[in-house]
Amino acid sequence: MYKKVPGTKDILPDECAQWQAIEQTSREIFRLYNYREIRVPVIEEAALFDRSLGQSSEIVQKQMFLIKNKEDLYALRPEGTAAIVRAYIENSLDKTQGFAKFYYLGPMFRLERPQKGRLRQFHHIGCEVIGSYAPEIDVEVIRLAGALLDAYSIQGYKIQINSLGCVKDKKALSDILHKKLKDKKSGLCPDCQDRLNRNVLRILDCKDESCKKIVQGLNIGAEYLCADCQGHFDQVKSGLDGLGVKYEVSPHLVRGLDYYTRTVFEIKHDGLGAQDAIGAGGRYDNLIKELGGPDTGAIGFAFGVERLLLAGEKPQTVNNNLVYVISLGQEAKKEAAKLLNILRANGIACDTDYEGKSLKAAMRKANDLNAKFVLMLGDNELKSQSVSLKNMQTGEQKEIKQSDLIPELKC
Repeated sequence: MYKKVPGTKDILPDECAQWQAIEQTSREIFRLYNYREIRVPVIEEAALFDRSLGQSSEIVQKQMFLIKNKEDLYALRPEGTAAIVRAYIENSLDKTQGFAKFYYLGPMFRLERPQKGRLRQFHHIGCEVIGSYAPEIDVEVIRLAGALLDAYSIQGYKIQINSLGCVKDKKALSDILHKKLKDKKSGLCPDCQDRLNRNVLRILDCKDESCKKIVQGLNIGAEYLCADCQGHFDQVKSGLDGLGVKYEVSPHLVRGLDYYTRTVFEIKHDGLGAQDAIGAGGRYDNLIKELGGPDTGAIGFAFGVERLLLAGEKPQTVNNNLVYVISLGQEAKKEAAKLLNILRANGIACDTDYEGKSLKAAMRKANDLNAKFVLMLGDNELKSQSVSLKNMQTGEQKEIKQSDLIPELKC
């Protein structure tokens, strides 16, 4: 028997309703903020991610799904930002549109050890805003993330923010960290000992307890920020305060990808265990130019859908307005097929028994499907051109004319 690939998950019909609810809610909230959907391929040139994420990032080093095709090297996308920036530039949206607000939904792929809330094929809901350096758009994006979580009915989340500053500031921060950590190298985990010279910022994000203890003892402060970046961050905080958005400033917060600059943020939830981030994002003001586009600012974030489902309350079963048709006898079965066709043509969801069940078993099936109504059709109903209609919520049952059925079900 074949089994699914490790780190992937079958999303079965009973679970799909939760996914659809999150997707529908997301589309509505994004619409309120005037974001438009974009859909990009799941496969891109591997070099796109090498360039955008950074050769030293762990995604590029260890986690990309690579596909070799003759002389070409492709990758299943590990994240959405680089692909959307590529689409923005390649389709000349910088010239035809300029400032743009996108949202996206879809699968991502990373070759890493599967664990709770971390799969090899996972799904993101995210957004990207391209074409502005304004701190006000940082505020909008962070507020949008909170609005989405509120709409998903997720409670107890925490928004943490920080500023990495510009490229020069990030270099200054790296130098400060290297100086403070070089004498503590022996206490770091093996990965962080390697990061000390390769990507020192990633040490701040390590989940190893010994590394976390060392990082907590560092007095980093914000002295690495230049005046412009400090001013930008102050405006972001002021804007969030003005909207009543609750947040924490976390000086140890970094993002693991090279393209991040200035504002970065992460949203955490205690119900997820060690992998406690529901979503994260930040500015990437240099990426568009580095990939061949104009010199312009950008910011975005993404939620992991699987983590949203883990953090949210399990939804109660809700009525789906399904009408379940039970026919008794061959002639009734022929008439039931016509009724099903009429119901569907009028926008009414319906189904029937195709397994030859008894009346009692068919009623159990209707109950299992959480049908709102059961429509029964037998010899007596055929003679009177009526149906027996049972409301599965109230238990009320009555006989009505077939000509009155559609208005009755729609009222």
